[in-house]
Amino acid sequence: MIGRTCTAIALTVLALAAVAGRVHSQSRASVGWTDYGGGPDSSKYVDLTQITPANVDTLRPVWTYPIGDNNVYQFNPIVAGSTMYVLAKNSSLVALDAVTGKEQWIHAGLRGITRRGINYWESADHSDRRLIFQINDYLQAIDAATGKSILTFGDEGLVDLRVGIGRDPALVGRVQSNTPGRIYKNLLLLGSAPGEGYLSAPGTLRAYDVVTGRLVWAFHTIPQPGEEGYETWPKDAWRYAGAANTWGEISVDVARGIAYFPTGSPTYDYYGADRIGSNLYANSLLALDANTGKRLWHFQVVHHDLWDYDLTSAPQLITVRREGRSVDAVAQATKHGFLFVFDRVTGQPLWPIEERPIPKSNMPGEQTWPTQPFPTKPAPFARQSMTEADLTPYFLTPPERAQWIARLQRAKHGLFAPLSTEWETVAVPGANGGANWGNTAANPRSGLVYVISEEVPSFYQLSDSPPQGGGAAAAARGRGTYGQTCQTCHGADRGGSANAPTLAGVSSRVQFEDFRQVVLSGRGHMPAFPSIEDAEMRALWQFITGGAPARPRTDVGPASVPEGPVVAAGGVPGGLEVRRGPQGGPRGGPYPEDVDAPSVRYYTDYGLGFPYIMKGPLSQITAYDLNTGTILWQRAHGVDPIATTLGAKDHGVPRGGNRTGMIVTSTGLLFATSRDGKVRARDARTGDVLWTGDLPRGTEALPAMYQVDGRQYLVVSSSTNLNFGKVTREAGPWTDADGPAPGPSAYIVFALAEQRATR
Repeated sequence: MIGRTCTAIALTVLALAAVAGRVHSQSRASVGWTDYGGGPDSSKYVDLTQITPANVDTLRPVWTYPIGDNNVYQFNPIVAGSTMYVLAKNSSLVALDAVTGKEQWIHAGLRGITRRGINYWESADHSDRRLIFQINDYLQAIDAATGKSILTFGDEGLVDLRVGIGRDPALVGRVQSNTPGRIYKNLLLLGSAPGEGYLSAPGTLRAYDVVTGRLVWAFHTIPQPGEEGYETWPKDAWRYAGAANTWGEISVDVARGIAYFPTGSPTYDYYGADRIGSNLYANSLLALDANTGKRLWHFQVVHHDLWDYDLTSAPQLITVRREGRSVDAVAQATKHGFLFVFDRVTGQPLWPIEERPIPKSNMPGEQTWPTQPFPTKPAPFARQSMTEADLTPYFLTPPERAQWIARLQRAKHGLFAPLSTEWETVAVPGANGGANWGNTAANPRSGLVYVISEEVPSFYQLSDSPPQGGGAAAAARGRGTYGQTCQTCHGADRGGSANAPTLAGVSSRVQFEDFRQVVLSGRGHMPAFPSIEDAEMRALWQFITGGAPARPRTDVGPASVPEGPVVAAGGVPGGLEVRRGPQGGPRGGPYPEDVDAPSVRYYTDYGLGFPYIMKGPLSQITAYDLNTGTILWQRAHGVDPIATTLGAKDHGVPRGGNRTGMIVTSTGLLFATSRDGKVRARDARTGDVLWTGDLPRGTEALPAMYQVDGRQYLVVSSSTNLNFGKVTREAGPWTDADGPAPGPSAYIVFALAEQRATR
């Protein structure tokens, strides 16, 4: 693919310029943000002293980089030396001068690249510097200096992620995570996101050589015969059970060589008759030897999960004072609102964790695990139940309020209330609530841990039919496909929901081939639908877009080449191919013939269509002092101007309000981004807001902080639609109550006004 978009002369000039830029980058004094979340420990902590509580209110934008399209970028910028790497311009990797924002090179059209970030690695002598990323269920590597693909990595530049997970690759529908892995020495530690339907692929944890692409080790989170934990599953479950995967953030204790992997639920999330047992190592914090993949210790926070209580936020590595001595600890926040704290070497809890009985399921073949772990300390960071008193006074009419009171009275409640076909179950913080990816940070030295959380109730009820909002009997083929596969999450009017974006105007944001790729392969919580044929896919596209032509591209390069110093396009040849897998979606494929499987499969959706029925705070930040195991402070996260106009205080921002990130500084500041189009600096000890920076749009990305030539910078990706009130504010109409109308998507870089860069 290299060379298709520029003349040979232009490529030569650009390559020379990039090499010169590399030398320049290495010669300038800098403190970078060299990996997703800042570094191996995922603390989002920086030991930089220029920005302080006394001067933070003088922060101002010093340059911006237009993203150049209407896509949502959850991308955490990487800064190495004086070069910043971002994703923009229709999924192009772009190298920028971190001081001026000037483009150094563009590798265009990496359709299918992991959305939240990439990994950076360099050799000890700095001669080999690489950007390593997942794309279309492959690994690829790009030279960080030139922007060109490294063809000696893997098999002619490609490492197939479907190989090496312990299952026939032909039976793997998808494996790539939206979250990057973690660099440790010369290894890339990697999780996966195989989907959440029946017979999804297992979430095998793996490590790859960053130079050769060779698979170095693999750890089976669904144990195979002879492996510890095999007895916690039915016989041969490893052949069909799926997930138990790390789709979130990995943390590494570099000094000890210990990697901490938070794992999610096994499939199917809400009905487990085919996986009777406690199901190790699902829903666990796993401590592995980072060099070999050997298990050192684990703790399972949910046994036999039936509620989709994935662990996904980064384990926080801290040092605390306990009984007069220092203890190196690890703290794990969860989706159901707990913070579990362990000795990071032994795995022993710092405070007692009690196994408490929970209700039994009445579902055929189901065997609820009799107890679940409850930490006695620290206190939960989120509400874990909902009553009539939690209903909002602002967005419900009297008839609606009466209906919700009646619905709550009929439902089953509680963190571990069983799901059933006979009743509705209410779960809080909900399937999308609690702590999620990007939502934890720490000051490792002081023992302070920060958690962003969201509280949106889920209303579940099982059925023997997969979730769908329409049927194939619809007059238009596209409408029927939409009803069967899309409507439950995206709504009958295609306007989106708390769990899925609006599809209004989608043709202006993505091209058909990108749309096709997401539908076939899945992304994040969205399952894959690899069985949809091209004719049906085109009909679906035309229904969603109101008639936009759906012409699949025949080339494997990007649809269009952006302006600027493009040095390559499309990555490695073959890397843009969307490979079909087995039957996708929640239904899954058939069980192996010799497996004694349940005769009926049960399903539910995420039950997230009601983000505004609860009173605030719907999202908040909690600060813990883990020297004492107490909450230091809690503050609402973000401001909803419509709710504020109606009289709400400390309301927070729902609809993905927790898909944001934080930075902790050694000077006592906590920076946090929000979906309300703001980035705020708080006093890390009190939670008081000391500065608020305006963004052109909301954000779903982790911010980054770095220093070059003595000047400290903060960078934020701003590309998300602003969601306020009871509607998604995207294309208007925009009112005064909504605040300023959104501007163009961009990366915004802030620095102190009184500081000047020195050369």
